[in-house]
Amino acid sequence: MRYNHAELFAGVAAATPERDCIVFRDRRLTYRDVATRVNRLANLLLSHGISIQRPRTDLPLWESGQDHVALYLHNGNEYLEGMLGAAAARAASLNVNYRYVEAELTYLLDDASARAIIYHARFAPTLAAVLDSLRERPVLLLQVADESGNALLPGALDYEEALAASSADDPRTAPHADDLYLVYTGGTTGMPKGTMWAQADILESALAAFLPAGMFDATSLADGVARAVAGDRRVVLPLPPLMHAAAQWIALAGVLTGGTVVFPDVVDRLDPASVWEVIDREGVQLMNLVGNAFATPLCDEFERGGHHGRSLQLVGVGGAVTSASVKDRILRLLPHVAIADVAGSSETGSQLSNLSTSAAPATSGVFTPAPGTCVVDEDRRRILEPGDPATGWLARHGAIPFGYLGDRDKTERTFPTVEGRRVALPGDRARHRADGSIELLGRDSVTINSGGEKIFAEEVEDALIAHPAIRDVIVVGRPSERWGSETVAVVQLLPGHDPTDKELLADAEQRLARYKLPKAIVRVDAVVRGPAGKADYRWASDIAAQDSPAHKETSK
Repeated sequence: MRYNHAELFAGVAAATPERDCIVFRDRRLTYRDVATRVNRLANLLLSHGISIQRPRTDLPLWESGQDHVALYLHNGNEYLEGMLGAAAARAASLNVNYRYVEAELTYLLDDASARAIIYHARFAPTLAAVLDSLRERPVLLLQVADESGNALLPGALDYEEALAASSADDPRTAPHADDLYLVYTGGTTGMPKGTMWAQADILESALAAFLPAGMFDATSLADGVARAVAGDRRVVLPLPPLMHAAAQWIALAGVLTGGTVVFPDVVDRLDPASVWEVIDREGVQLMNLVGNAFATPLCDEFERGGHHGRSLQLVGVGGAVTSASVKDRILRLLPHVAIADVAGSSETGSQLSNLSTSAAPATSGVFTPAPGTCVVDEDRRRILEPGDPATGWLARHGAIPFGYLGDRDKTERTFPTVEGRRVALPGDRARHRADGSIELLGRDSVTINSGGEKIFAEEVEDALIAHPAIRDVIVVGRPSERWGSETVAVVQLLPGHDPTDKELLADAEQRLARYKLPKAIVRVDAVVRGPAGKADYRWASDIAAQDSPAHKETSK
């Protein structure tokens, strides 16, 4: 059975109308409440002509026939309502990174040709500064009130007032399984790119592990809904910002199966006390987080006392390095939980997993592949068999995206045909081990070529972070007269620790070949990461460059 998100959610809501759907601060919205609000938003979009304009069958892989709704929001019920309401109107929502400055925001909104923007009031000044410079001004602006108190932008509608004035009837649309799920990806992959999926395919590739067994074997929508809600209600906490795909996936897994999605009271930053408070108050069972940047402060807060975490069953980690030592720390504090280390991308969905429990020491870097996952050779011409010693490209075939919005060249380059199969190649390097597992080496865009050897930044980070004195680390390359490029580690130490470079390198050498060891270690007060915990490699490269001998010489 291939599902679209709108009809699946409507079916789940009809089957569980009184069950809590979203809990955020003082709002406790049932499935009936959210379904009503989704209908109102869908009808509001439709009243402004925002819907599907051309059927998918008439389009090349890199084009969209649907209007796009930009979500410029912090986490909260409005984000999920925006995703589901757009789907019900047969438009496609898209994520906006709320840390973007004006130039970046302009690029994204132009690239997406956003016809509607739903945004928090605190972002109104930045949005106002770019609206007149956009190629096409959106036809609908919906402003969500917040603590900022910023006034409505000219022509904008208040979100709650606009919903209240809109019809709560089921929208007169016929959603399709090939309607778009659109997610923008950026960071180490260059300028933001809109990755276009069929809604049915993202469910299979990114959410399958969180969906009840047998959902895809259903013979009808009614049968699928019955399977979706048959199990016990799950309470899930998407901790990273919903502007990142992994957080969207766990949230959708909740609302499309009759679960309850909860958010901490503080959503503009990671507030560990607020996180543990909502976990214990609402009985959260499933939570996801991003690497050591999230896990370490959460562990610190738990150790201060006042929290029990007894309801937690599964902690999902991914998106950045989560070291084995930090996983072991989580398991010592919460021995009843399992840790699922999940690797993937906006182009592949959830592709690799590694489960750790208190029964065995945690590991890192080696994963069990999801269906369709493979490794393609260096020249992108053949699929490597398990046990082939060559380093290749992590790939996936089967349920993968259509392509990148408006970019034929990148679509054809990232989604080539290999051995008769269309595959996704997001740019990660890997080896396919003889036992069938995948050794993930890291993103090629942050690979360091030093003295003719390829060094994967994430592999070095993983070796360094195991030292008990290192709180966080980012590894980058910088120009070197001798090596071409040399490896530099930018590290943040734990308070009260001051190991020498020699001690740090000696410890890393137990897990890493000598040629991969950093040629320099730069200490900083705090490592800079994005709001979802992903490494800011541009910042780290600047720090490494400023510490270089050549820079110091010219600065004299």
